[in-house]
Amino acid sequence: MAKVGVETKLLPTQKFEKISSNLTALLPFFSGLPDILPKETLVWKMKLLKSASVYTNSRLHAVKAEVLVLASDKDRLFPSQQEALRLRKLLPNSIVRIFKDNGHALLLEECINLLTVIKGTCKYRHSRRHDFIKDFLPPSMSEYRRVFDDFVGSYMRTLQLTLQADILHQWNRRILRLMVCSTMFSTMEDGEIVEGLAGVPDEGPVLLVGYHMLLGMEVSCLAEAFLREKKIMIRGMTHPELFVGNFEKLSTEFNFSDWLKVMGAMPVSPKSLFKALSANSHVLLYPGGAREALHCKGEQYKLFWPNQPEFVRFAAQFGATIVPFGVVGEDDMVQVVLDYHDFIKIPIVKDKIKEAIEDGVHVRDKAQGEVASQEVFIPGMLPKIPGRLYFLFGKPMKLKGRDDLVKNRGGAKQVYLEVKCEVENCIDYLLRKREEDPFRNICNRLMYQTFCSPLHHVPSFKP
Repeated sequence: MAKVGVETKLLPTQKFEKISSNLTALLPFFSGLPDILPKETLVWKMKLLKSASVYTNSRLHAVKAEVLVLASDKDRLFPSQQEALRLRKLLPNSIVRIFKDNGHALLLEECINLLTVIKGTCKYRHSRRHDFIKDFLPPSMSEYRRVFDDFVGSYMRTLQLTLQADILHQWNRRILRLMVCSTMFSTMEDGEIVEGLAGVPDEGPVLLVGYHMLLGMEVSCLAEAFLREKKIMIRGMTHPELFVGNFEKLSTEFNFSDWLKVMGAMPVSPKSLFKALSANSHVLLYPGGAREALHCKGEQYKLFWPNQPEFVRFAAQFGATIVPFGVVGEDDMVQVVLDYHDFIKIPIVKDKIKEAIEDGVHVRDKAQGEVASQEVFIPGMLPKIPGRLYFLFGKPMKLKGRDDLVKNRGGAKQVYLEVKCEVENCIDYLLRKREEDPFRNICNRLMYQTFCSPLHHVPSFKP
């Protein structure tokens, strides 16, 4: 009981002091327990509980409504976790979320926000089906702080099925913020490259189109930069596997997938893109999708885009501005040692991979070229001494008044190739210019952060 509510990220000495203080506060209550809860009362309550549970269990099969089951892993009074898993099997339309570090009084503990849980499980809505635009509530300041403290840790726990997950999880939960120290550059309308995001339009609809690094490790840095500098919430187009696939079906913790929903992510589809652009949002789209984010050895900074320029036609329909961008730094953070082709050579692993792929959600078919030629599977990686992430947003391409592109496939294809070329140019520029950054080395950055500047003010190369 004394350990309940003690945050895991505290220092050992702080944990000890907190537990000792809790124990001391509990001692006076032990002697009064027999008076508060006499033996006869306890027996009566147990009989009442038994009869009530028999009545309830006999009627569970008739429950067809959606049910959100919340349970504590450290409940010392009742076996909440086991009961939640039992209900998951008996209630066909239920979602379970188990909180590993919480006790019996789950909703009374400071680290639990019921509204956050409801939003993350898509239970907050105005109609029968959840609408990712109409039903979206922007994150509160506490959610903002929580997600950027725990985002990486939740992401790594989501990947615990992989061989390297335990190694990656030992990386600090805040590594992308405290050690990678991403730096942003953007391009003004006259072609001048400046530090920061001044070149990205403030008014939507804006479609950010770029390169997807390994495991999407750049997404949290990008989203945080837009929130911090421009007060803009990015609506990311995400693989549906994280919403309705195996990640969601097998999940019992409030994890990476749930935090994505809290922060405005949407399952990638023409319908989602249509709704987001019609709401004048800033939309984040990766044409390379999972093929880029789960690439093989030696394929970093290589684009795997489909042949269909559909996002250009959507952008033209709503008069959106397309902002191409490139990002580098993956090769300074991790190294792919086992890719999809290596894993399928292992007989036992191969069968499990095939089974997981068959049960997963497929966004593209094989007819769409190389972008759909690799199955969704997480490669094996080894972490490196962290380098730095560099972003460059290219010159905005305004499509307002270009309604002709909606039907003119040839013109849309030309704009599509221009966007792709600009993304490749941004990547080449960053690979070249990062050599001039005196703070690319983590030691230099940590020294500068300690004595001179906040995290996001560490300088970089001169554009």
